Amino acid sequence: MSLAHSLLLFVGLAAAPAAPSGEAAVAAVLDDWHAAAAAADESRYFGHFAADAVFLGTDATERWTVAEFRRYAHPYFAKGKAWTFKAVERHVAFSPDRSVAWFDELLDTPNLGPARGSGVLLRAGDAWKIAHYDLSVPIPNALMKEIKQRIEEHGRAEARRASLKLPEDSPRRRAASLRRHAPAVPR
Repeated sequence: MSLAHSLLLFVGLAAAPAAPSGEAAVAAVLDDWHAAAAAADESRYFGHFAADAVFLGTDATERWTVAEFRRYAHPYFAKGKAWTFKAVERHVAFSPDRSVAWFDELLDTPNLGPARGSGVLLRAGDAWKIAHYDLSVPIPNALMKEIKQRIEEHGRAEARRASLKLPEDSPRRRAASLRRHAPAVPR
């Protein structure tokens, strides 16, 4: 090979776009994952998960494997209406060997309002896969006491419903609820 050919090959290789790496690669995966949900592209959305990934939703009962989360989310994707999350700030860090990335992101969401996502991605060959995602709604400290009380009241109400073991829409449950929430009558 002549020197001219070698030089052209070198220049061509140097000009070829490199595969995304580091923070940009992780951001691209997360941005595409959010875009897939907004477009209700179920296969693309769930294709970003590692096989044994876990998704934690905003409710304390929402700890899902990928299969469980897909069963939950499928009706939304099937209707063409999943959810829209837009990262407005994101921080990414890596393990020393750069095979694990963890992140936190502030999200703009029409349904939840300001939200936060955090999670872990694992490097799988040339791809990053989401191994863990935790969706939360940050509560301002000034509101914490009130929100804590409401969560505790909700927990007590759920425990009462469970102890009654009545169907959610039963007449007895509706009557009991009306009695609990009726205004006090002066005597």
